[in-house]
Amino acid sequence: VQLMESGGGSAQPGGSLRLSCAASGFTFENHAVSWARQAPGETGLEWVSGFSSIGGDTYYADSVKGRLTISRDNTKNMVYLQMENLKPEDTAQYYCATGIKEMCAMVFTLCDYWGQGTQVTVSS
Repeated sequence: VQLMESGGGSAQPGGSLRLSCAASGFTFENHAVSWARQAPGETGLEWVSGFSSIGGDTYYADSVKGRLTISRDNTKNMVYLQMENLKPEDTAQYYCATGIKEMCAMVFTLCDYWGQGTQVTVSS
């Protein structure tokens, strides 16, 4: 099982980025997914969004609600995180994670597999 994030980069405040998470060795369709991030200088990870494997429910942290959208393309076995109206505080390394437990969608520590991360930097 492997996850690989891409799509990070630099953006100005108010800008947009779309992060992608590609899976190999399993199918996202049967797994819950989370995106989490680690800000510079922080030791912990902040959960930002998740996608349930049952019913397709989506979840968002209050800090990103209305600006980030998680989605999944089962035909490509990809998960995306569309980021709009970016703020400097969105600067972080972003990770996708997946797992068989439904709670992985909201509690990233319950996920089984993690990617290597992709860096997002928001500055003017």
